[in-house]
Amino acid sequence: MTDASSLISHLVELRNRILRALLSVLVVFLCLVYFAEDLYHYLAKPLLEVLPENSSMIATDVASPFFAPFKLTLVLSFFLAIPYVLYQVWAFVAPGLYKNEKKLVVPLLVSSTLLFYAGMAFAYFVVFPLAFAFFTSVAPSGVTVSTDISSYLDFVLKLFFAFGVSFEIPIAIILLCWTGVTDAQTLRTKRPFVIVGAFVVGMLLTPPDVISQTLLALPMWVLFEIGVVAGSMYANKKEPEDDDPSATDSTQ
Repeated sequence: MTDASSLISHLVELRNRILRALLSVLVVFLCLVYFAEDLYHYLAKPLLEVLPENSSMIATDVASPFFAPFKLTLVLSFFLAIPYVLYQVWAFVAPGLYKNEKKLVVPLLVSSTLLFYAGMAFAYFVVFPLAFAFFTSVAPSGVTVSTDISSYLDFVLKLFFAFGVSFEIPIAIILLCWTGVTDAQTLRTKRPFVIVGAFVVGMLLTPPDVISQTLLALPMWVLFEIGVVAGSMYANKKEPEDDDPSATDSTQ
């Protein structure tokens, strides 16, 4: 097979993998779109429960009542389809990996997905109730708290993403240790800087209140410690590289 035909076959496979990933998102979206309003109500529940009496969420744009639930459903569809999307990524890159790399990638894909979901769940069930209760309690006298539904959606999606990505810290540390960029002992010596950095990141990624900043910084610190332990284990188990990965595939 010539280089040109090999490149074309890889591009065709890449296109097919992308189309399958997009199709999975579309299928999940079609299953959820009927429940779009219920999903938005469930997302808004942490705020609705702490709003003052006779107060509610509002829509300042004419199309917001339609587009806000629609946007939430689309984003949620992508989040739910992530396992299949990552599988398509894995299926595309797997033929070019060494045997010991394949053993590492599959657990990392699974654990990274679960950690991202865990970060979102932590934000919804722990951070949102505390942060929204704080925001509504500090409103100046005479100010009625009535949050726009689109602004609220953008706000919580940013927090979901911030907490989801922050919970990936162990995965990042394992990769750094496994590739030899750093090691567990070096990371342990950097612990004071990591703790300070966690609170700085918490300050930048969360609303300007001590509660949500601390609730992001503390899990990041704990996840760093978990990542250091796991990284040392993976570094110790690293095996010598196999022969050319294409040779490995030809034996299968």
